[in-house]
Formats: sequence, C-alpha cells, structure tokens
Amino acid sequence: MSSPYQNILVICQGNICRSPVAEAMLKQALPHKQVQSAGLTAMVDHGAEPTAAEIATAAGLDVSAHKARQLDSDIIQWADLILTMSQHQRRQLGQMSSPAMGKSLLIGHWVQASGTRANNGLDIPDPYKKSRDVFEHVHALLQQAVDLWVPKLQ
Repeated sequence: MSSPYQNILVICQGNICRSPVAEAMLKQALPHKQVQSAGLTAMVDHGAEPTAAEIATAAGLDVSAHKARQLDSDIIQWADLILTMSQHQRRQLGQMSSPAMGKSLLIGHWVQASGTRANNGLDIPDPYKKSRDVFEHVHALLQQAVDLWVPKLQ
C-alpha cells in the first residue's frame, strides 16, 4: 500500500540551511512525490547557505537552484504532510494555521534520542552561523531522519 502523502513540505526558520537539504534528500529518495520547502522567517530569494550547500553537494544532492521562500497559507494548503525541524516550529505553524497541526510532524519524529525511553522525536538544531562541524552533524541528523521517513512515505 502506498502512502497517501503526495505533497510533502519541509519547513525550518530561514529556508537556507536545513529545509532545502532535507527537501533535496526527500526528492532524491522519493522521486514520485512532490517535495517543497519554506521558512517561517525565510531569507526570501537567498540560495542555500554555502556550508550546507557544500556538504549537500558532497553527498550527491543538488541544492544549486534553491531559492528561500516564506511559508504562506497557499503552501500550507498544498501540503499533505508538513515536516518541521522542531516542536517550537510546529507550534509556530499551528499559530499560523490550526488545521496545519493535524498534518505536521517533526522530521526527526522517528529518530530515537539517545538515553530516552519515550520516542517523542528529535529536534534538528539550527546550524546557521555555526561551525562546519555543526553543519556536518545537522546533515547527518537530517539524513538519519529522512532515511527513517522514506519507507513510511513510499
């Protein structure tokens, strides 16, 4: 049985670090799905952050055409599933559109946080203006999260 989710939206704050990379990962893994990204406080028309783009390119992902865009009601309505980077962003999304809460989950929802029994999912930290090591850590977390989502979305 295939997933009912055809239109997948990935959101973060600026739409230049995490969500464009996660969008590229999902597009590559699920070529038959529509995947887009947006930001709650987007740096509109900016490309992917250079360090994020470099790490993504090295991993075989293409974010070269990415242009950041602001989350709006049209994109929210388009999406069947909205993946956020943090619980805080999910609450922000709910303040914008209460129906969106019903179709949103953490991208790290299936990631088991080490040392915890309950799986409430994992927030993916924002690497913006941090070291390359942080960007590489975030990229690895995104890949782990996407790898866990893919079988559920096929």
